[in-house]
Amino acid sequence: MNLSVILPCFNERANIALSVADVNAWMNAHDIEGEIIVVDDGSLDGSWDVLQQLRERIPRLMPVRHERNRGYGTAIRTGCDAAKSAIIAFMDSDRQFHANDLSRILACLPVVPFVSGIRTRRADPLNRRLNAWLYGRLARIALGVKARDLNCGMKAFRADVWRLVRPQFATGALFNAEMYCRLRTAGLPLKEVTVHHYPRPAGKQTGARLSVILKMFRELFALRRAMRKGRYSHSCVHR
Repeated sequence: MNLSVILPCFNERANIALSVADVNAWMNAHDIEGEIIVVDDGSLDGSWDVLQQLRERIPRLMPVRHERNRGYGTAIRTGCDAAKSAIIAFMDSDRQFHANDLSRILACLPVVPFVSGIRTRRADPLNRRLNAWLYGRLARIALGVKARDLNCGMKAFRADVWRLVRPQFATGALFNAEMYCRLRTAGLPLKEVTVHHYPRPAGKQTGARLSVILKMFRELFALRRAMRKGRYSHSCVHR
């Protein structure tokens, strides 16, 4: 198998080296060829310096840098656009996912073109879980998205599917919802499989920041308005 694994990274100096090592060890153990693309989304904590050091030891590592923070969705989009393998996967770089669960997701790709994880016993603070629940309900109502774990940060798909599901609107956490919209518009099925989720061992969660949450909801309603007014060519909403 030839695989590109995308790791979005923002201020993950304490986690990124172990995240890359985890993915690299998993790829080596399963004789998987390909690349690990880490997109540093304007980190201010020295994450980029860590990646430059890792690159000397891990030949398959390809660091990419945004000069300023452009958002979670944009970081994943940059990585997927740069991918050269037949299969693309992405996972968060905060060590709340382990690469071993990619095996469960990739096992489904011969049958379906797009597979997402469902977190079992989500290991996040209560406020973040409540925000995720509310956002999921609103996305279901506003966009018709029916994924059981909308923003799970572990997914895989065929490279030829990427051009069909590539989000054009969202730059933040709405990225996943827009991708599911485009998946449905393309008439492609979604498969969800359970994956483990672990407490963040170090660093701060950016997804729980008020600015990130507000941006997520702003993008959700802006996308809904664009769809209803016909300004979004790949609408998943029946007008």
